[in-house]
Amino acid sequence: MRVLVLWAAPRHANFGVAALAEGAQALVHQAVGDADVRFHGTGIDGDGPMNIGHLPPLVKEVFVRNKGLRDWLRGFDLLIDMRGGDSFTDIYGLKRLYKMSFVPLYARRLGVPVVLGPQTIGPFKSQAGRRLAQYVLRSASQVHSRDPVSAHAAQQLGRPVDGISTDVAFAIAPPVSGPSRDVMFNVSGLLWSENPHVDNTTYRASVCKSIDGLLANGREVTALAHVVGANEAPGDNDRFALAELEQLYGDRLTYLTPTDLQDVRSQISGARLMIGARMHACLNAMSVGVPAVPMAYSRKFKPLLDQIGWEQTIDLSASPEHVADQVLRSSEAELGQGVAAVRERAGRLLTSTARDIAQLLR
Repeated sequence: MRVLVLWAAPRHANFGVAALAEGAQALVHQAVGDADVRFHGTGIDGDGPMNIGHLPPLVKEVFVRNKGLRDWLRGFDLLIDMRGGDSFTDIYGLKRLYKMSFVPLYARRLGVPVVLGPQTIGPFKSQAGRRLAQYVLRSASQVHSRDPVSAHAAQQLGRPVDGISTDVAFAIAPPVSGPSRDVMFNVSGLLWSENPHVDNTTYRASVCKSIDGLLANGREVTALAHVVGANEAPGDNDRFALAELEQLYGDRLTYLTPTDLQDVRSQISGARLMIGARMHACLNAMSVGVPAVPMAYSRKFKPLLDQIGWEQTIDLSASPEHVADQVLRSSEAELGQGVAAVRERAGRLLTSTARDIAQLLR
């Protein structure tokens, strides 16, 4: 059995994308046992014959066939399309939606079953985006959302999901526990810089007020990078945010830049609490038994977390004072028993998803 996981990579610098890859692989093994799982998409991983990040060469390959894409895709028994977890939408632009849709649609044309793995579906703001989404959904052999709002979006597009699941991070095996720490605080370089999601100055104020409150309460805070760039350049890179935090706080904080997914999950597992705006920093925490306080900047957070019974999500559109107050309240709550129930519920949902995938391949 050969399975291709698309748009996720286990050694990606964004440990959320890496978690999607490792989680999808674990889901495949749960469904069909031993399988040869390959990855292709963004990042350094990918054994495919060509770059799939640019649309014109892909279109050309359909007609010219000089790169071997057709034969390579036909060599798989199943394709699982993960879309980076939250990219099945047109809010990042139609170009990205078309690019990410090409290979799974081509694979279906070649007779390869395609499963949309547990992910966020929508929103779709444009007519062109909705039409393409309808085509992708109807072409898929199975569709699994990771929250009820996404399931409703698929229903509105005329293709009900085959199951409402949860994020595949909960399918990853627990790591060896790292050193004991008190509060881990993931600070997003994406939001620390100018971005389309939240006002970055407001986000910075929310982070600093929260950290100030934690320190005043005697908590020990470790600033954690969950997207690790090659340097400290601004942008979607948490190393940038940590470097600026170090200028502000010096040795009052500890600063942690893990090397890979296994390292970050091990380090997180030793913490008492995770606070963060990277959703997978929080999901990685909860999946190893550490309570988390997610700082939500988009629609993808709350429906997913509510679905598994976790109601600690804080809306970053609120004032910095309100955000900090909510962070401090959550940091003082007893959340350990709740996260154990979350892990149990997530496990049941993913077991059901694995069963559906196994049924498809019989």
